[in-house]
Amino acid sequence: MIYTVTFSPCLDYAVWVEELKPGQVNRVEKENMLPGGKGINVSIVLNNLGFESTALGFIAGFTGREIEKQIKASGCHSDFINIEKGNSRINIKLKSKEETDINGIGPIIEAAHMNQLFDQLDQLKQEDILVLAGSIPSCVSTTIYCDIMERVQSKKVRVVVDATKKLLVNVLEKKPFLIKPNHHELGEIFDVELKENEEIIYYAKKLQEKGARNVLISMAGDGAIFLSENGDILASKAPKGQVVNSVGAGDSMVAGFLAGYLEQMGYKNTTNLYQYAFKMGVATGSASAFSNQLARKEEVFKLLKMI
Repeated sequence: MIYTVTFSPCLDYAVWVEELKPGQVNRVEKENMLPGGKGINVSIVLNNLGFESTALGFIAGFTGREIEKQIKASGCHSDFINIEKGNSRINIKLKSKEETDINGIGPIIEAAHMNQLFDQLDQLKQEDILVLAGSIPSCVSTTIYCDIMERVQSKKVRVVVDATKKLLVNVLEKKPFLIKPNHHELGEIFDVELKENEEIIYYAKKLQEKGARNVLISMAGDGAIFLSENGDILASKAPKGQVVNSVGAGDSMVAGFLAGYLEQMGYKNTTNLYQYAFKMGVATGSASAFSNQLARKEEVFKLLKMI
């Protein structure tokens, strides 16, 4: 089973305004409200691709109930921990000539809530996959992903981490199965600006030297680069298409990679295991970017032929 953890689930409220006029009344042309959070996005896309997962994390208040309701309606499993006080976030995605994000404040996660999460993680079994994705609220320690990995290490759970800065760097010594920074986040870790593929590969190797087994670098419209634990280096341009919405594209890449990996693991011949997983990741990330909704199976396999 695949489990995803989202510490700060949200409702993403996207509104489209032809021309934003600050200080005036602006009329919305169209709007959309969907459950959000990186781990939740991974679960939804996995479900769209035919793979079951369970979304874990923390919800609160009426927004939390709506998040849970929409996730269940999408066909996904969830087992969220309910926080008694506060509300889950509403993140506003204001789309005009420029895109503006306004992110809300989530509830306070206390020690008792964290213990409930640890109890859930103690139930994981060998060969399960755990996805730790996204930022954490300020009330949670920046070592939390590392603490979780240490807790499940004896179970030989394959852990995927999609995070930034300290959250990501702190887990490397625990040898995560896969990490997925984008090229900007990779540069931030080493305080450099990365432009060329050779530079990206150089610094991605440094993350492997620090412990990461597999490193997947997303580069938006420029495609992606993958360094496998077998020593292979793969690169792919993004398939051609019009970018409609970049929100969730990176999470979709993670979901696509896992779907491709698990699909190939079902065959006796796994020679092209990581190659196929990488291609699925690129196709799935692109499918989300080219749509107002998260990637769906038909779109993904259509783009897969172009990679």
